[in-house]
Amino acid sequence: MPYYYYGIDWTYVYLVLPCLILSLWASAHVNSTFRRYSQQLSRRGITGADAAARVLAANGVRGVRIEHISGNLNDHYDPRTNVIRLSDNVYSSTSTAAIGVACHEAGHAVQYAQQYAPIKLRAAIIPVTNFGSKMAMPLILIGLLFSFMGSMSNFFIYLGIACFGLSLVFQLVTLPVEFNASRRALAAIEENGLLTPEEQAGARKTLTAAALTYVAATAAALAQLVRLLVLFGGRNRRND
Repeated sequence: MPYYYYGIDWTYVYLVLPCLILSLWASAHVNSTFRRYSQQLSRRGITGADAAARVLAANGVRGVRIEHISGNLNDHYDPRTNVIRLSDNVYSSTSTAAIGVACHEAGHAVQYAQQYAPIKLRAAIIPVTNFGSKMAMPLILIGLLFSFMGSMSNFFIYLGIACFGLSLVFQLVTLPVEFNASRRALAAIEENGLLTPEEQAGARKTLTAAALTYVAATAAALAQLVRLLVLFGGRNRRND
């Protein structure tokens, strides 16, 4: 196969490795940005939990619980239980970073309450994309193991690639969901006076850094899909 040289898969080097580096940088960047603005305490002394509650109230959303969980930057909204879970550095912190993250998660709760279409689509496709991501590599391996079967072998390989493509679909749907939640958070912070204009920059930079992790994940999924197509896309021509 022309894509290998002395055991090195150059499609990985050219396509996947740059995205892996981007993902590592994005993860380090969001952590460093959060640490930086965790030191910037809001003058009004509002905690992350208080900020999330105010965003919910301002949007007329009721019945959402706000809970504390252990961990770092594992904050999330769980639509199944209608609970916003905020981590150690967010729940009781009065920092601009914590308020930004808490309002972002409240933004997700508001999205569900207002029937925001992209988040409904993402929730609907999660079971399919999870199944596809688990089955992609086994199907490709089955196709390779039974390469003597000709067209049947190609069927399993292309089915596996299609299943992997579902991961990219999920990432593409996730991007507008996350960007919209951040926009809602920043708008709520400004409209409800949760942070001063100077402090809003800290929340904005924290959420922007977090958004880059989703961009990096999408780029990585796209690179992996292109790699699979490059490696196996010409099997029919090679088999003829």
